[in-house]
Amino acid sequence: MISGLFKKKLLLHSGRFAAYATSNSFKTAIEASEKLVSPRAAAATKSKFQDPFSIVSHEMSNLAKSIASLIGSGHPTLNRVSSYYFEAEGKNVRPLIVLLLSKALSNIPLSERQRIPIDEYDVTEQEHIKGTPKFGQASIAGNSVDDSLSPLRILHGINPRIILDPLSKPMDQLPQMDKMNGILPKQRRLAEIVEMIHTASLLHDDVIDLSDSRRGRPSGNIAFTNKMAVLAGDFLLGRASVAIARLRNPEVIELLSTTIANLVEGEFMQLKNTVLSNKEENEIINNDGDSKKVPKPTGKVPTKQHEYSVSNDSDLVDHETNVQAAFEYYLHKTYLKTASLMSKSCRAAAVLSGAQDNIIENCYQFGRNLGLCFQIVDDMLDYTSSDTIFGKPSQADLKLGLATAPILFAWKQDPALGELIARKFKQKGDVEIARNAVEKYRGLEQTKQMATKYCMAALENLRQLPESDARSALELLTNSVLTRTK
Repeated sequence: MISGLFKKKLLLHSGRFAAYATSNSFKTAIEASEKLVSPRAAAATKSKFQDPFSIVSHEMSNLAKSIASLIGSGHPTLNRVSSYYFEAEGKNVRPLIVLLLSKALSNIPLSERQRIPIDEYDVTEQEHIKGTPKFGQASIAGNSVDDSLSPLRILHGINPRIILDPLSKPMDQLPQMDKMNGILPKQRRLAEIVEMIHTASLLHDDVIDLSDSRRGRPSGNIAFTNKMAVLAGDFLLGRASVAIARLRNPEVIELLSTTIANLVEGEFMQLKNTVLSNKEENEIINNDGDSKKVPKPTGKVPTKQHEYSVSNDSDLVDHETNVQAAFEYYLHKTYLKTASLMSKSCRAAAVLSGAQDNIIENCYQFGRNLGLCFQIVDDMLDYTSSDTIFGKPSQADLKLGLATAPILFAWKQDPALGELIARKFKQKGDVEIARNAVEKYRGLEQTKQMATKYCMAALENLRQLPESDARSALELLTNSVLTRTK
């Protein structure tokens, strides 16, 4: 369990939460830290410390407040919808990973972190100067993550004194903590941006998937409306984009901007059938109980068939080829929807640290392998967890027509399941047949083995970093992803 002193420290920090950062957020932080220091996890990595979460406790406990300063607008209802998911008990895995990795990277000697000038200025103690800095330049006075590139009167379109700039408020004592902790101001801002992008995707996903719950309470589309949820997600992405630009590093801007596009690409892959579709079926869109035919292209813009599309005709393509294509499609979609944000944010943290290319690549691969593991476990839990434990509707993938790893492993053994997959389990009894097949052919066990493979690969990537408490905390977190129940 967590020491009394650690709890007192977290309680002290929690007093500075934003108004909407409720006690639930703090409770989540406590629960996360308790999981990280469980005896089983500690034994797995032979760690000598007891409170790995405490390594970044100050940054994590102020996460909601920091994000509040980034997403504020002049419209109270928009503020309410945009901050809705930050109030509830979220896993906050992505910012936690970025912060712990940033701390682990700080243990690399400065002589080995000279790829770019390291930005470690205390952003709250500098006098503001006018002028637009050059991209990639190390921070100077007036060139921090909190300073605008354009005049505020242009950004707001009104007198900036009427609505305070929500992107220029320094955070209480965080930079001083950064200096002691080895976490750079831009890396801390990166963690906040990543959580904003992720939360925007949740708002959109819940509208697309017709979800009715998220994090143990009504989803955004139910609590407000579909339109408000979509607009709030768009607003979060807009605010995140501004914060991305203020990192003033072209490479990081490119990485994070690409993750936003990847999320959309992955969602489109999920909307389409996995594989096993003939040409006519590929031209039909089925969503929300409505079927529409895709308009034919005019030829002005080049379009092409997705590379993973194969035929359901056994006379044209053999079963093994179809299964292999389905798994490739599934993993590609999983990367785009989940692993892209993890992997590219880890890479961005390494770039900002000034680390060399081999370290940057291992950080990227760590995030990629961890992200794939995370989503594969999520797909497995969809079959096994209750709604209460999962925090969102469980056993929903089959009902949505999604063919994830468990059913794909079953299909590998039973080719007849291909027909169910091709029609997205929409006939009566298809879902029950699929669930029984997953159990019969040990689909969940094989899915667990797949997730374990990616977990072990992520741990191997971490071992390329110097030994430190932060690295051990990441190892604990990586193992906990594999064993989580929600």
